[in-house]
Amino acid sequence: MRIAIKRDATLIDEGGRVTGHDAGATLVRRILRIFPDSSIIGPVARRCKGFTVMPIESINPDDTVIINMDVVDSLGTWNTVYHASGGNIPKIMNFVWFPVNTLEQHVQVCALALSCALFPTFANSERTAAEVREVVERWTVQPLAQKAELSWVNLGFRLEHVQPRHEPDTPVVLYPAIYLANRKRPDMFMDIVSAVQEDTDLRVEMRLHESHLVSEKAMEYSQLPWIWVGPLTASRASYWQALSHTTAFVATASEESYGLSYVEAMGAGAIGIFPDLPWARALLPDGYPFMYPDGDEDAAADLLRRALTETDRCRAQLDELVSGSFVSWIHDRHSDDAFDREILAAVKEWFS
Repeated sequence: MRIAIKRDATLIDEGGRVTGHDAGATLVRRILRIFPDSSIIGPVARRCKGFTVMPIESINPDDTVIINMDVVDSLGTWNTVYHASGGNIPKIMNFVWFPVNTLEQHVQVCALALSCALFPTFANSERTAAEVREVVERWTVQPLAQKAELSWVNLGFRLEHVQPRHEPDTPVVLYPAIYLANRKRPDMFMDIVSAVQEDTDLRVEMRLHESHLVSEKAMEYSQLPWIWVGPLTASRASYWQALSHTTAFVATASEESYGLSYVEAMGAGAIGIFPDLPWARALLPDGYPFMYPDGDEDAAADLLRRALTETDRCRAQLDELVSGSFVSWIHDRHSDDAFDREILAAVKEWFS
């Protein structure tokens, strides 16, 4: 069985490689690695590095499963393939890798609900799976909701990417996102780090997607001498190299479906400061000490100040929490080995 990945936002460079460091691009590359010789659905057929690009009209539903990351348009995808193939039944598997409750339009929510009721759905975390189940039960009729097929696994990351720690002379605080979107609450992040910077030596690093790098807000931040604002790293190796000297990060997002960037940073040894919200608690061991009441910027600043001035003591506290190595705890619970195994099993179960 062949795999074809549908994500309209995927970009491929002239050398035939999937570009971008956002979660969507990372997941496309991961699926290509798990399913060798797969295809990406695109406007023009071409041969790339280890995969092909194929127009949707060329998909053969007899031997190809479409993993659709653009979940709200699975019905349209089904109809296109069905008619282009002369009436053969398409095989479609939804992959919900984003927070469902960020869909703002009623039509989008209903389209996702119907899509996930009609086609088997794989979610990127237990929380996302619960959101999908709730939407399906609320916005579709009972006979469809009862037949919905749903599986999930936490995304995790590749442990071999982690590089040895290189502690910086000046503590480095990471803005743990590549967008300055409202959901990430960058203004809250800035309020917190600005308060700490008044009495604590630190350097903030913000690596932003090009669409946000040229924004007025990014330009404003870059004027501050203690903040470095720049483009995304050129490669995964340089990304992990940057994480290896990151001291801490402050998460301020109001919602996440999983939180891959936070897990990767903690896996590289950074101390994470989190809002006390369900999405954050899902990533962390019970009793995690560096969580602040959501919206309490003073409490977040106090935790960040501790992480930067008592770094070794904070790391020892985390190790004590898990009765061993906290970094190893992150590795054990957020390795992408589980993702590889579970998505393979889902495809086999649903389409064998």
